[in-house]
Amino acid sequence: MLDRLRRLFLPTDPVQRALTSATTAQALAYGLFYSVSALYFTRVIGLEVTTVGLGLTIAGLLGVLCSFLGGQAADRVGADRLLVWAGVVHGAGLLAYVLADGPVSFTAIACIAVGSRSLQGTARSTVQVRWFTGPDRVDVRARLRVVTNLFIGLGTVLAAGALLVGTGTAYRVTMVAVGLFALFATVPLVGLRSRVEGFGTAMDHHLVPDRVRGPSPLRDRTYVSSVALNSVIAMHFGLTSVGVPLWIATATDAPDVMISALLVLNTVLVALFQVRAARGTHDIGTAGRVVRRGSLLLAVACLLYGSAGSVGLVGAVLLLLAAEVAGSFAEAWCEAGAWGLAFELADPASAGRYQGLAATGYSVASMVAPALVTATAVDHGLPGWALLAVVFAAAGTGVAAVARAAVTARSGPGSPSAAPSPTPTGR
Repeated sequence: MLDRLRRLFLPTDPVQRALTSATTAQALAYGLFYSVSALYFTRVIGLEVTTVGLGLTIAGLLGVLCSFLGGQAADRVGADRLLVWAGVVHGAGLLAYVLADGPVSFTAIACIAVGSRSLQGTARSTVQVRWFTGPDRVDVRARLRVVTNLFIGLGTVLAAGALLVGTGTAYRVTMVAVGLFALFATVPLVGLRSRVEGFGTAMDHHLVPDRVRGPSPLRDRTYVSSVALNSVIAMHFGLTSVGVPLWIATATDAPDVMISALLVLNTVLVALFQVRAARGTHDIGTAGRVVRRGSLLLAVACLLYGSAGSVGLVGAVLLLLAAEVAGSFAEAWCEAGAWGLAFELADPASAGRYQGLAATGYSVASMVAPALVTATAVDHGLPGWALLAVVFAAAGTGVAAVARAAVTARSGPGSPSAAPSPTPTGR
């Protein structure tokens, strides 16, 4: 156990170690932010709930655009540089929330914070593609996901103090801590070029003399199809954040405390299972099958959630627990497979742009999911949950078909894509 913890938090690779330290600080910031932000915006700044929703929707639209443009920028200035500077802007944006005093300033700050976070996401994925190879890419991504979950949970626990005190000052102090943690997350990433031999060369792929400019991912039908289908599946995060809490509170006999219990259960299960779920997903065919398996289990979880609305208190609690277990394993499988496809289907010459498109899909999913989940499952009960189950299962089956076709195409005689991807020069 100690050896596993050491490998998780103190990996031998210096780039992975820097990414882990940065993820730790940023996840703490997000844990604090998710816990107090809604109350801070409404009770301290004094915004209406609809104003907060509108401002965050506008910021989300900008985030979608920044996810895509971040790929262009990563291929032009170096993904590590983009990651650091976007992190600085993100931390400053989160700090600036303490200066918000109305709808206009709130929306402007939200656009800065969300847009820079989207740039960070694209840049981080591009760094991983440029530096790591083969199974290491997905393994590192999985380990960072575990660290993220653990420290978001810790941040949520730390935020309990502000929630118990409940004063404007307590909320403001917490929001300052959010910004400071986010700024500190950039520190481990500064100077990697000078500390790690070959890292700068790997990041500066765009400066290679006479290099052939890589293709646009928008013209890669296989990649676009994979991103689109995986983005549909990624809308399941809206179940955790919006759908299930509202469903428990309005349509089941389960106590509201089940909302927290399910979140804790999800965090624990994903943390324990995510790395194992990612094994082998650097293989395109395996990744597609893993997504399909996860999507089918996700469909089962949806049906269990929906059934909890008509079985009384004990039955509801048991069904919700069973649904969360199924949904947590499904989440780990779907994410692991999606990462493998996002990395391995990408053209190495356009790594940033390909990862930017993948991040854009997730941004769109995050923006659409709350409204979709509310309009189906929450508003229409079991039929709505059943519809979501069909959508997720169909999308996962589609992902497997796309992956299978990609494997066939790459293994064909004379196919240029059948050649192995070049190893980054930094390794």
